[in-house]
Amino acid sequence: MGGGHLHTYKHVPCTHFNRVFAIIYTCAILSLLHHHFLTLLRHSTTVVSATITASFLISDLILAFMWATTTSFRLRPILRETYPENLEEVVDRTDFPAMDIFICTADPYKEPPMNVTNTALSLMAYDYPPEKISVYVSDDGGSELTLFAFMEAAKFAKIWLPFCRDNNIMDRCPEAYFSLDRHARPEPGSEDIKVIYEGMKIRVENVVERGEVSPEYITTELQRQAFNKYRTPGFSRSHHPPIIQVLTESVKEKDKMGNSMPNLVYVSREKNKNSPHHFKAGALNSLLRVSGVMTNAPIVLTQDCDMYSNDPQTPKRALCYICDPLVRPELGYVQFPQRYHGLNKDDIYGGEFLRLFVANPVGTDGLQGPSYVGSGCFFLRRAFFGGPTSKVSPEIQELRPDHVVETSFTMQPIMELAHYVAGCNYENNTKWGSQLGFQYGSLVEDYFTGYRLQCEGWESVFCHPSRPAFLGDIPISLIDAISQTRRWAIGLLEVGLSKYVPVIYGSRSMGPIMGFCYAHYAFWAILSIPITLYSFIPQIALLNGLYIFPKVTDPWFLLYVFLVFGAYVQDCYDFILFGSTFKRWWNDQRIWLIRGLSSYLFGLMDFTIKQLGIPTQGFNVTSKVQDDEQSKRYDQGLIEFGVHSEMFVPFTTASIVNLFAFISGLIRISSNGNTQELFMQLVMASFGVLNSWPIYEAMVVRSDKGRMPIKTIISSVCLAFVLCSGASLIL
Repeated sequence: MGGGHLHTYKHVPCTHFNRVFAIIYTCAILSLLHHHFLTLLRHSTTVVSATITASFLISDLILAFMWATTTSFRLRPILRETYPENLEEVVDRTDFPAMDIFICTADPYKEPPMNVTNTALSLMAYDYPPEKISVYVSDDGGSELTLFAFMEAAKFAKIWLPFCRDNNIMDRCPEAYFSLDRHARPEPGSEDIKVIYEGMKIRVENVVERGEVSPEYITTELQRQAFNKYRTPGFSRSHHPPIIQVLTESVKEKDKMGNSMPNLVYVSREKNKNSPHHFKAGALNSLLRVSGVMTNAPIVLTQDCDMYSNDPQTPKRALCYICDPLVRPELGYVQFPQRYHGLNKDDIYGGEFLRLFVANPVGTDGLQGPSYVGSGCFFLRRAFFGGPTSKVSPEIQELRPDHVVETSFTMQPIMELAHYVAGCNYENNTKWGSQLGFQYGSLVEDYFTGYRLQCEGWESVFCHPSRPAFLGDIPISLIDAISQTRRWAIGLLEVGLSKYVPVIYGSRSMGPIMGFCYAHYAFWAILSIPITLYSFIPQIALLNGLYIFPKVTDPWFLLYVFLVFGAYVQDCYDFILFGSTFKRWWNDQRIWLIRGLSSYLFGLMDFTIKQLGIPTQGFNVTSKVQDDEQSKRYDQGLIEFGVHSEMFVPFTTASIVNLFAFISGLIRISSNGNTQELFMQLVMASFGVLNSWPIYEAMVVRSDKGRMPIKTIISSVCLAFVLCSGASLIL
């Protein structure tokens, strides 16, 4: 137990058991690999048997490596607790550090502007000195629709912020607040504010539906000048000059109660088709420079556009660590978990990512700290300018983290400089993206940035309060869910197989355990190899009467049982330890198998093709738009297939092959009673069938729009037939 006036921590109870189990399990893995080597030598002259054994050896080597990386998170986990109510006893409220908040959006149709404005309003309403908050919105879609939505939000904020403050509202996202049942004790004036909010919502949605801002919505000369920039000849999403619009300025704007307003700044960086823009990392670096020129707050919060604040005390929780130099003298950032609202009861897509966002960060918190996961992260601006002892100077002194902005940031020289640093050619021949700011070179800029920061010597803290600090939207269709992880898989491999390979570079910089923790994420995609091989080879062998696993009476059979059963039980225990349920764990392991046969597999192929110099798909924004019928099916626990995708074919094919193998195995048992030799293969096929039940249901039973497309079914049946027929000619 460690503690202090602002925070405490304790070790997770099962830590010692995890360490002992890791030693035993490691011995079991080594025994299995030894068994594979002996079997391979014994069957070296038999092509089929040698090939199958080699396949299992490769699969088990990969699984062993990934198990070792997973176990690294279990060796020293700690749980922290903060006491923000004590903060003002240590730091006077007037001395709270200023904070720049970055929100990135890229497509007004996939990321509805009303959702983005709700996120911004919830952050502007923090229980924090408003004059010390600056919200910067990066619109990489270059859309006047998004700008209009924020102009409306700036006006609404003048009544919303004092309402939240005066009534001590916890749910400071307007959409979340007004969706709650408040008939019992509605706050004074809430109905009037709801009418104003609904009016704003209708205006914004009408503008989005129309696709442009109509003249009747332009009421001032300032608005006319702002929107005219979007109507200049040649203006497009991929080609336009930088646009920076100050919507509220703290020293000038007051809310309806006469209090200062947070700064709200709209930024659309310059785009040119001939200049690389580096996706979200480029947008964040642009915001880092623009904010550096205009406000240069020592703390930077990065926030996804669909992740709204669920707790107004969150900045104070971060300060409990930032203002305590004893916690970690080289603290670079405080990471909060990504949590989601609207999850259905059993989380059919594993959308809460309990391991990624909670369990694993708890594990690394006892080491050098959690990785950066893109949202809900409070950085010290200094961390973006070199290591704790190796500061890297930017090109101009106005971007130095210790530079003080002494005048109004709307002064013409400052605004001109802000436009300059938001230019698409500003970064040419500079250190941005490599030694300064967010890292370039990967689709997962968050993982890469956090990894590089920790390799430089920065440490981090994981803050996981009982009330989620942030809540966000989740994909409610399977194609959106696996497309997201496909993109992640590509980006992670871009780091894992670069010169920064975590097992070597990371281990040398942070130590082997942290290196293995980062390697766990970097090599997600290679899990597709063992998952694919184990989904097809034993089942096809069973169809052809070839028995490839030890008999039930063989001692090696017990080793297989221990390895499989032990891994699953420990994983299930971890889920329940962190507040989940058995049913959610079951769905998580099912979606893990589906990802292995879809997003991981295609991510690995995309990465390989890209390395060969063949163009592949770039960054695609995950849609945040929710269809009512899809939402209804999601709430009912029905997996949404709906549209044909090449990523659906492998796991649908596997479900068909497993079903045929299971039926074939039952027939063989009934005919000759030979259970000892085929038992393991039959169990694997039955496990595949059990996990594939929603797929069979979507193929045969369901008639709604979320059922499996006929094209996918036909493609999968044909592929299953080809695999089984081809195998029968070889085996």
